[in-house]
Amino acid sequence: MIVFGWAVFLVSRSLGQGLLLTLEEHIAHFLGTRGATATMGNSCICRDDSGAEDSVDNQQQQAENSAVPTADTRNQPRDPVRPPRRGRGPHEPRRKKQNVDGLVLDTLAVIRTLVDNDQEPPYSMITLHEMAETDEGWLDVVQSLIRVIPLEDPLGPAVITLLLDECPLPTKDALQKLTEILNLNGEVACQDSGHPAKHRNTSAVLGCLAEKLAGPASIGLLSPGILEYLLQCLKLQSHPTVMLFALIALEKFAQTSENKLTISESSISDRLITLESWADDPDYLKRQVGFCAQWSLDNLFLKDSRQLTYEKVDLNSIRAMLNSNDVSEYLKISPHGLEARCDASSFESVRCTFCVDAGVWYYEVTVITSGVMQIGWATRDSKFLNHALLRCQPHLWLSFYIGTRDDFYLAFKL
Repeated sequence: MIVFGWAVFLVSRSLGQGLLLTLEEHIAHFLGTRGATATMGNSCICRDDSGAEDSVDNQQQQAENSAVPTADTRNQPRDPVRPPRRGRGPHEPRRKKQNVDGLVLDTLAVIRTLVDNDQEPPYSMITLHEMAETDEGWLDVVQSLIRVIPLEDPLGPAVITLLLDECPLPTKDALQKLTEILNLNGEVACQDSGHPAKHRNTSAVLGCLAEKLAGPASIGLLSPGILEYLLQCLKLQSHPTVMLFALIALEKFAQTSENKLTISESSISDRLITLESWADDPDYLKRQVGFCAQWSLDNLFLKDSRQLTYEKVDLNSIRAMLNSNDVSEYLKISPHGLEARCDASSFESVRCTFCVDAGVWYYEVTVITSGVMQIGWATRDSKFLNHALLRCQPHLWLSFYIGTRDDFYLAFKL
C-alpha cells in the first residue's frame, strides 16, 4: 500500500510539472503577440515591393557592417577616379544629385592623369556627363564651371573645354536660359574686377559653345549683350587672362560668317591694334594677348589701313622656320614662322622647313605656356592625325629657334 501511494505521488508530480511548463509557454506567446500588435498599430505596414526589397537590403547591409568591423572612412578624401557603382537593374532608383562643384574640382584634380584616349574617364567626369543629359543638369554644370575653376590653375580652361565638348549638345531652351542667368553686358564686365576668374571662365565657356554650336545656334548665342561684354573685357583695365580668353571667344564666334561681320562692325580692330603692341612684351601673359591680337588682325578682323604683318617682317636672319604649308588645321603660326599656338582641343602638329642628312644638329625651344606638348624629330612621311591622337589641353604656345637632324625634320605637336 505504501509503495502504491509513493508511485501515485511521483506520477502526479511529473504531470503537474509538465502542465506548468506548457502553461508558461502559452502565456509567454500570448504576451509577445500582444506586444507586437501594439507596436505595429502605430506604423504603416502597407509598402510596395521595392520598399520591402530595400528594407531587406538594408537589413543585410547592417548585418554585414555589424559582422565585419571597418575603419571610419568619413574623414578620408573621396576618390575622384573610382568607377561608377553598378545598380540592381532597371528598377534601381536614380542616383541622388551630387555636389556639382565638388565633381568639377575632382575632374580638375585628375585631368592631368589622362594620358591615353583608351583610358577610362574619371568617375567625376562620367557623373557630370550624366547630369548634363537634362537641361537643368547642363545649366548646373556650366554655372559650376564658371563659379569654381580657379584662375591660378593652368588646366582650368582645359577642363572647361573638355567637359563641355563631351557633354550633350544643349537645347535651344537651355541656351536661352543660360543667357538669361548670366545676363551679360558691358556693365557686368566691369564688375568684380578684383576677381578675374569668373570673367575668364565665362569667356572660356562662351568660346567653347561658339565653336561647338557653329551656325545658327552660334549666331543666336552672340547677343548684343554678350558681344558688348566680350569687347569690354578687351579694355586695358581688364586682367590679361580675361583679355586673352575674351579674344579667343571672339575668334571662335567669328568662325560663323554672320558673326564675323557683326564683330568686325563693332570696330574691334581698333582695340586689337593697341593690344598688338604686346606681341614682344617680356611678360608672357601679355605676350599671348599680343600674339592673338596680331593673328586676328592678319586673319580675321582686317583693317584697310593696316599692312599685314607677314608682308613687313624681316626673314633675312631666319634659316629655318615652322612650315605654314606642312601643318594641321587649327594651329596658329606667327608671321616670322618661329612661334606656334593652339587654342583647339585637338592635337595639332607642324614640321620645320629644313631637313638635313649629315652632321649633328640641335634645337632650342622656349615653352611659353603650360600644357601637354611633344617636340622631336619626324620624317617627311609622318602623318598628322590631330583627331586620332591624344586630346590635349588647349591654349598652348611655344617658340623655337632652329632644329633639324640627320634626314629628319623638327616637328611639334601642341
